[in-house]
Amino acid sequence: MVNLLWLFLMLSGVIIAMIKGRAEAVTAAVLEGAKTAVDTSFGLIAIIAFWLGVMRVAEAAGLVEFLSRLVRPLVRLLFPGLPPNHPAVGAIILTLAANILGLGNAATPAGLAAMREMQKLNPHPEEATPAMCTFLALNTACLTLVPTTVIGIRALYGSREPAAIIGTTILATACGMTVAVLADAVLRRFYPKSK
Repeated sequence: MVNLLWLFLMLSGVIIAMIKGRAEAVTAAVLEGAKTAVDTSFGLIAIIAFWLGVMRVAEAAGLVEFLSRLVRPLVRLLFPGLPPNHPAVGAIILTLAANILGLGNAATPAGLAAMREMQKLNPHPEEATPAMCTFLALNTACLTLVPTTVIGIRALYGSREPAAIIGTTILATACGMTVAVLADAVLRRFYPKSK
């Protein structure tokens, strides 16, 4: 559906530009958009590579393990159906840690690994388990303490204070995560998993 919407928007833009005799504006916009995308991508590659390196150093220094010990009781509370030392728990913690540090790109592989591990415990593979739903809600609306990617984009485009968004980001993501966890808990009571 989204692909059809994009196709409609692009075709209607080209057709209207041709009707108005401004086809060169479409070409100029395409080239400018492509240039902006490449420039932004190169800037983001540097930022993401740096923070992924920081994440690796933190992992090697034991910081991720320390964080996982701190967060493990909360994970046990939110995911009571998972065995305590199951590989999914570690992947969930790593995903949450990456999201908290604003590294959504680094969180993706760990999130996929967590879902694969939870699927192995799923007695009904065609349905999502409650743990999968909780993880999806948490992953989508996770608390972010340092929005590294957004700070990098703001710095890339010349913001005088690229880190000025940290306070509002913490507040907004804390509210979002709280609502996601509460909605997950409330909806689970109203719509229990079918046996």
